Formats: sequence, C-alpha cells, structure tokens
Amino acid sequence: MRPRREDRFEEIEPLLGMVEHPSRYLDHEWGACPDQSGPFYVCLIYADVYEVGQPNLGLAILYNELNAAEGISCERAYLPWVDMSGLMRERGIPLLSLESSSAVASFDMVGITLAHELVATNIVETLDLAGITIEATKRDEDEPIVVAGGPSAWNCEPVAPMFDAVLLGDGEHVVVRMAQCVREARSAGASRADILLRLSRIPGVYVPSLYDIVVDETSTRWGYAVPRKGTGAPEVVYKHCIGDLASTDPLAQQIVPYMSVVQDRLAVEVLRGCARGCRFCQAGMTYRPVRERPASQVIDAVRDGLAMTGYDECSLSSLSTTDHSECAHMVRALNDELGKEGVRVSIPSQRLDSFGVDMATAVGSSRRAGLTFAPEAGSQRMRDVINKNVTDEDLERAAQNAFASGYRRMKLYFMMGLPTETDDDVVGIPQTALKVIEVGRRMLGPRSKVSVSISVAVFVPKPHTPFQWSGQLPLEEVHRRQQLLLHSAYDRSVRISYHDAETSLLEGALSKMGRKGFELVYEAWRGGCRFDAWTDQFDFDAWRAAAARIGVDLEDVACEEFDVDARLPWDHTSPGVSKGYLQREWRKAMRAEVTPDCTRESCTGCGVCPTLHVQNQVVGERQ
Repeated sequence: MRPRREDRFEEIEPLLGMVEHPSRYLDHEWGACPDQSGPFYVCLIYADVYEVGQPNLGLAILYNELNAAEGISCERAYLPWVDMSGLMRERGIPLLSLESSSAVASFDMVGITLAHELVATNIVETLDLAGITIEATKRDEDEPIVVAGGPSAWNCEPVAPMFDAVLLGDGEHVVVRMAQCVREARSAGASRADILLRLSRIPGVYVPSLYDIVVDETSTRWGYAVPRKGTGAPEVVYKHCIGDLASTDPLAQQIVPYMSVVQDRLAVEVLRGCARGCRFCQAGMTYRPVRERPASQVIDAVRDGLAMTGYDECSLSSLSTTDHSECAHMVRALNDELGKEGVRVSIPSQRLDSFGVDMATAVGSSRRAGLTFAPEAGSQRMRDVINKNVTDEDLERAAQNAFASGYRRMKLYFMMGLPTETDDDVVGIPQTALKVIEVGRRMLGPRSKVSVSISVAVFVPKPHTPFQWSGQLPLEEVHRRQQLLLHSAYDRSVRISYHDAETSLLEGALSKMGRKGFELVYEAWRGGCRFDAWTDQFDFDAWRAAAARIGVDLEDVACEEFDVDARLPWDHTSPGVSKGYLQREWRKAMRAEVTPDCTRESCTGCGVCPTLHVQNQVVGERQ
C-alpha cells in the first residue's frame, strides 16, 4: 500500500549535523513552488546530489510546467550523498521530497532524469532508497508510475526495465499530458496495465514493457525491440518536438539554492538544436531542428530573472549560443543595460571564428580565465572526418583575435580514438596547441606569458549518430595514445589533461548494450557501485566483476563494431533523423567528406523536418 503523505522533516533534521553539506537537504528555497495542494502529486528526481541536479534546466522547465497545470503539484528530490543515505537506511527513513518532506513512494507519478549513462546505478539506488519496486513489471497496482526522460534516453534499454514509460524529446506539454493521463485513468479505476497502454498512445512516449526483444541474424547480439501483438504500441516512437521555442516559458530557472551549486548563475535558454552536423555529437542529432528564441524574449527573461533571483551573472544557454542569429544584438543590449550594475553575461560556447571571439570579448569574459574552443581533432583530415568544419586558418585567426583582445590563456577541447585516427593525428593535438602558443609569442613577444591548456576526452560512440556503428578503443590502446600525447608536448606553456580511460570504457559499454544491460547495472549496484560519475566513488574493478558474473566483458562490448545494416537496440526510438542519413554520413566520414550546416546552406536530407512536421526556426539574419 502506498505510504500516507506526511511531512517527515523532523526525522531528517537530527541527521543534518552528522553529514557533509547539510544544506543539500533543506527545503523552502526562494522561488520554490509554495502550493502543494494536489490532488495529483508528481516528484521529479535528479539522481545525483543537490548541487549537481538543482541547476539542471530541463528539470526546472518540467517543474514549472507541472506546477502551472490545474490540479497537479510537483516537487523535487535528489539522491542523498553516501553519508546521508547510510544514516537514512539505518533509521528506516525513505527518500523524501524536498518541498514537503513526503515519502517519494507516496507520489502518484515519479520522473527521473536520464542525464548520462553513468547515472544508471544511481537510479537503482534512488528507487531502492525510496522503497519503490525496482523493476517496473513487478510493481504493485498502487505504486507510483515511474517515468524517465532526458539526454540519455536515446538508448535507454539498459535502464528501461526500471521505467513504466520514457519521454523522448522536448518534455514541455507532454509531461503534463502524461500526468493528466495517469490522473484520469486512476480516477476511473484503471489497472496499471491499462494506464501504460494509455500512456503509449501519447506521441513521444515509449513504454518498454509493451515491447519484446528479438535476437536474430539481422540484429546485433543485443537484439532489437518489437511491439507486442495486441498492444497497439508503435513500431517506432518518434520524439516530441516543440516547433516554436517562443511559445515556451523563457524563464525556467526561478529557484535560488541555499548552497553553491555547479552552475551558480541564472540560465536562460536562447536556442534549441544544432545543425552543424558533427558526426560524433549525439545532441547535435537528437535536438534537431534549430529553434531560436527571439532576442526580445531573451532580454526580458534575463531582466526578470535577475530581479527575481538576485544573481549577478547570467548565462545565455544552448548547444552553441554564438550560432544564434541575433547573438550580437542580445549581448550588446544586455551589456548596455546590465554592465553598469556589475552583472556579467556569459556565453558557454564560442564559435572558432572571429565572431566567436568578438562575442566572448563583448560579454566581458575574464581575461584571467581565458577563452575556450573545441577543435576536437589535431589534424585537418580528422576534422573533416568528424565534420567539424573548422580549419587551421580558423584556429589561427581565433588565436590572433583573442590575443589582440587581451587574452593570454586559451583552453582547447579534443577527442582521441575517433574513427580512422592515426598516431599522426594524436601528435597533432599538442602541435595544434603549440601553433596557438606561437601565434601569441609572435604577436606579444617571445617572452610573453601565453599558455594553452588542452583537455582530451576518449571518444565514445553514441546511438543515433553517424558513428554509432564504430567500436571504441581498447584500454591498452587508449593508455598508449595518452602516453604518446604527453610525450609529444615539449613546451611547458602547453598543459595537458585527459579523461579516465576506464570511465569512458564503461560509458561506451552502456551506450551499446540492449535491455540485457540492466542485468549489468543491477549487479553492479548490488556490488556497491553508485555515484559512478564521481572520481572518488568510481570502482572499475567492481563493474568488471559484475560484468563477469553475468557473462560479459566490458571491453569486448565497448569495442565491438556493428554492421551498418544491422538492426540496433535503439532503432525503435527516433529523434527524427533517418537511419539512411546516418549511414550516408558514416560513409562520407570514411572518405573525409564534409556536410554543410543546413541553416546556412541547403537541406542536407537528415529527415527531421518532414518526419516531425517542424522546420528550422531562425529569427534573424546569420552573422
């Protein structure tokens, strides 16, 4: 039977003096929704600690949408850190919501953000701490309907057994429709099975239990999903896509935290989608098409948000903010209005061209902090393979403009292990940094204190990208190339850091696996794995042991190449980009041929616009 709703903060309060950062567990932040009268209750959960989850823009959008709907109250919860969760288990205290300190298991619907692959064991921990049955098909009739959505929903199969439904794409409006569906069904006395059937009729909603997994000669070893006969579930679930971003609330972030959080500033989304077509980038494929928010709406939202929250910094947020056709106008207008008040406007991503540097300078980025760009690869051939559409000349011009504008430091992001990569391409990474150093010394003098930091991630093939058929580098080869990278940098002005190879291997394995991957996730959690995205908590040996117990090898899984014509574990869900387009892009990558940005040139035939009945929405003229 579902627990009675009651405020249980008095049970948590004595524990606050015994744990790190007790402000993680305090309710009633400024801006939180005060009305929790229901009668239908939803709890949105970010399965990580408060300071990581609180600034998440996606969760904030859904929180506001649900609380604005008649008869629905939405609260939040975050996963307690290991010290608090240990004490809660000792004292029999379940996971509680933040606003009313009610047991999460007492809510009608629970939504969990799929932020990234390494959150998988945290989801198990969250459900277990809440007292909710972990596997959806084993839940009692009166347990909450547990749903998911977010950036990692595009191969949700390794975690799918934990969810009654998964929302694909833009969550605005659909999450409210899902809540209303559950509310109406329960009011009518519908069974849990009937509720799931009703949810599956909502566009953009995938119900895993209505699909069987088939393994045959056309598939990979993980099989593919087909709708069970008689359910009426669609063969392919296409994402929900909002065609007009201006129709959504531009000011999602309204809650002011008690403590410092990872992005401690006001964030206003200015743009959704990206059409640059980088072949490694999942977000660039799954968030299409490009939809810009009008500059006037952004400026008003920034003004109102700063007055509401008291922040002294605002971030213009998107996948590529300087791609917004009215970026220059927005930045200048905000600077003119807010600069005299000491408010800083920041842009999280700059284009690698003169406009990107101009915008970074215009927003007043700290000269001490420097500029950040992402060439991604160390040679022009590799940049063409990945369709980065950035040249050595672009990088040199960016460096010249940056140094001329007063910057003395730059940070460059790269990847290693990309398809067709050679040792020459790896050596090219520090050589690219050295070229930037040379530009600075040529402009500012040979003894000038210019420096470049390079951060090198291990490439992880992701579903619904042109590289989804690629294998990942074996661990031994990653370590060899990392050493080659270090030994190729002979100037102390170049600082090198790289991502952990073992963490990247696990991410790659979870990205490729089908529904059988849940066995691995559950076994790893039973073996003590949780907070795997935290360096001090990640235990690769425990994961490898869990994999061995279910009869798989993590490296074998991550490094496997798929046949380009194989039916893949995620083919039954679609962001609207056609598989044929991804196959063409894969073949073009092997020939190092580039594809243009369709918002600047003609349509490239990805299939999103005709499939989802949407179009790119560019509000001004491109710079």
